[in-house]
Amino acid sequence: MGALPRDAVVREWAMPESVPVRCPACRRAHRYTAPSYPCPCGAPVAPPLDPDAVPVPVGHRAWREEWVAVRCGRCGRDGEWPRPELGCPCGTVLRIPVAGPRTAAPAAPAGRPAFRSVPVRPARDAVTAAVLYLRRLGHEDVRRADRRLPAGIGLTGPGVLALVDPSARPATPRDVECLWLTAMTESVRCLYFSLAGYAEDARARADALDVPLFLLGPAGVPRPVNGPAEALDADAA
Repeated sequence: MGALPRDAVVREWAMPESVPVRCPACRRAHRYTAPSYPCPCGAPVAPPLDPDAVPVPVGHRAWREEWVAVRCGRCGRDGEWPRPELGCPCGTVLRIPVAGPRTAAPAAPAGRPAFRSVPVRPARDAVTAAVLYLRRLGHEDVRRADRRLPAGIGLTGPGVLALVDPSARPATPRDVECLWLTAMTESVRCLYFSLAGYAEDARARADALDVPLFLLGPAGVPRPVNGPAEALDADAA
């Protein structure tokens, strides 16, 4: 797994837990459960929450502040996962405080890593699902691409460039071509992840350019929708 952001804090692995949360804007009470994410070793990893700290409303967003490092108690791997957040019905988004390091759970027998998914709701969940799938394909050092793509969010790693398109419209042939051209200039392979799917002519163009297309459904499992994606998915099974 790649280098962690310098401002990320390493937390030990913990099972999902719940804490009471009160919105400072409307005073509405909530119960928040920390989401768990799959480590490449197959163990679920969740950030430990601080029940005594006050949640902070999210205003300006910065990419480097969106992640927290959590250490897996099974294999000791440090992974980057989205910082815990809660959306209040009043419209306020609250960042849930993470607790300090704690004792890791006893190690369990290691089995073959299995792909686990996360539900896809906002764009950040789509990015997380794509990162997890890329890691399943063997791309451990995945980060946000420095170069802006015409549509969506770019993810890059050694030898790979992926586009996560969270828009409500199906991808067009131009979207596919722009991703392919960018990947060609960097001499890497590319993948396209879309929440809304692809126009028929976009699929045809992707087939001609050998660009794997994946559909991100509500369950967060990338589903191959063309020949190049099916071949890639079969190789990773």
